[in-house]
Amino acid sequence: MQTETITYIIISGIIALLLALFQYAYKSKIKGLRSWLLSALRFVTLFSIFMLLINPKFDKITYFNEKPNLVVAIDNSESIDYLNQSQNSTDFINALKANEALNSNFNLEFYSFGKEIHQADSLLFDEKQSNMALVFKRLAEVYNNSIAPTLLISDGNQTYGNDYAYATKRYKQPVFPIILGDTTTYTDVKIQQLNVNRYAYLKNKFPVEVIATYNGNSPVNTQLRITSGTTTVFSQPISFSKSETSRIVNLTLPANSVGVTSYRAQVVPLDNEKNTINNVKNFAVEVIDQKTNVAIVSDILHPDLGALKKSIESNEQRKAEILSTTEFLSASGDFQLVIVYQPTNNFRALFKEIDRLKLNKIVIAGTKTNWSLLNQLQSNYKQQLTNQIEEYQPSLNQNYATFIVDNLNFSEFPPLTAEFGETTFSVPFETILYKTINGTEIDEPLFATFEINDRREALILGEGIWRWRAQAFLNEDSFNTFDNFIGKLVQYLSTNKRRTRLNVNYESFYNGNDNVKIAAQFFNKNYEFEDNANLNITLKNKDTDETQSFPFVLKNTNYEVDLSGLDAGNYSFTVKVNNENISKSGELKILDYNVEQQFLNANVSKLQSLAETSNGTSYFIDNTNAVINDLLNDSRFATIQNSTKKVVPLIDWKYLLALIILSLSAEWFIRKYNGLI
Repeated sequence: MQTETITYIIISGIIALLLALFQYAYKSKIKGLRSWLLSALRFVTLFSIFMLLINPKFDKITYFNEKPNLVVAIDNSESIDYLNQSQNSTDFINALKANEALNSNFNLEFYSFGKEIHQADSLLFDEKQSNMALVFKRLAEVYNNSIAPTLLISDGNQTYGNDYAYATKRYKQPVFPIILGDTTTYTDVKIQQLNVNRYAYLKNKFPVEVIATYNGNSPVNTQLRITSGTTTVFSQPISFSKSETSRIVNLTLPANSVGVTSYRAQVVPLDNEKNTINNVKNFAVEVIDQKTNVAIVSDILHPDLGALKKSIESNEQRKAEILSTTEFLSASGDFQLVIVYQPTNNFRALFKEIDRLKLNKIVIAGTKTNWSLLNQLQSNYKQQLTNQIEEYQPSLNQNYATFIVDNLNFSEFPPLTAEFGETTFSVPFETILYKTINGTEIDEPLFATFEINDRREALILGEGIWRWRAQAFLNEDSFNTFDNFIGKLVQYLSTNKRRTRLNVNYESFYNGNDNVKIAAQFFNKNYEFEDNANLNITLKNKDTDETQSFPFVLKNTNYEVDLSGLDAGNYSFTVKVNNENISKSGELKILDYNVEQQFLNANVSKLQSLAETSNGTSYFIDNTNAVINDLLNDSRFATIQNSTKKVVPLIDWKYLLALIILSLSAEWFIRKYNGLI
């Protein structure tokens, strides 16, 4: 409490005492004990009122005990069931929940994980993938500022995401792996990895790389076969030994017909081999008869050019070349789409050539753009000339419906730099991204598309797109989301097909562990997105003739259905809009492959290494009592007594108000009783 406040309290006490004595002691008719009692009551009343006016503040300290958290992360993937460890895992979890000493010393938190991590409500051991690195990433967001030893109940076999061996660099908690499985070594040969492009081009040959591995001590001979249907298209003998445990086989296969062709790669099983599922890997290739060539034309050097090229070529169906205006003019007939990057005085002939060939284009404007010239070369839009530079952040137009745009958290992306001023359009256009300045969205496009005279065009009003691709990687640990966004734009602009009311977006084939999702858009007769339509998909398994129907769910400006639970096979499907005579049909293939069934035993060494680097201890699943005893006896995980200090003003103290009421009431009663009122 400050000295000034103490001084006010002392002065208030003196004043309250003098006033009380003046009323009941100085020249008062009341004498004796009653006089002193009334003086005391009046002093209490006045002093309490003065204290409320001064309102001093006091420190209030509260003590409480804080138990450490015990985080239990349970592997819910199919590999646990395949290794016959599901019951052991369930029994161990039940033992943790039933142990009274453990529950009294820890706050137990249970999570299950596969490809994602969730609160553990139930365990089915049916997850198709296991992403253990994501487990530690998510737990670090919650528990890094507390004491939270972590039990990792798993076989240690990861099939998706970054390597979890480095997860403890972010996760600052001791990890105690509970190993599901054994250390028994079995003789096994398997296809460790198969690399092949998703697409091939008609009458070409496409490369295939097969990596086969061997676990055993004796020399063995086997054979690698690749078949398509009942036809063997490739065969080669391979041998292994204790010192030569892997073989890499490179081959090429012909692409003779358009469409999806399925293949089966197999390493012939050894005698008495325990796991033969991992000897086989199915793959497919879609053969196409054309390729989209994109020209990126610029007379300046900028990192945007490389970012655009990388994004476009992330799809094997597309190829991008960075050219000068002169180079493009000499090979203009080779391209289906032109990206005009920051046109300058050298671009007059280029615009004439684009108009002559009736090519679609993307115009990207920035700080080096000659807007005076660009305003002359085309009449679709005009830019106000200010010779000033501004930075614009993007804001997604949720109502854009020309093609499906996923929200990549554009509002968190770095700004694009462009000339300040209003851009006016003389043709109908649709905005993908609006401009945002200092957090305020303005009704001007940063990224727009339009169609005129059977040609399509996009305008991007800013440079710095390479930062967007980098930010997408920081957000997602992958360039895929941004590359898909650019890919959809290129796909829309590289064709002049007439717009249809129902568009369906799907892949020709999916690997067995992929998410099988189909997206669709439906427009009314004015080609405005219809957000209350009722869409259904009917699938027919062409192998079994079984038919299933699923409804689409609205998601932003498209409809989506998740078919990830389908069995492997060939499917035909029809997407239909109820109450409308509109439908779209197609075919897709789901390959038979279960990555969780590729393992013979637990990855013991990796889990033990994880425990060592995180200052934890590893245990096998049958050692439940040792786990619990070690946790209870570990001094690092003792209950901590914490305190909170809170500054409380006196005016919040209700008892003082009660004291004032009590003293006034008592004074009034005494005066009334003695006939002084």
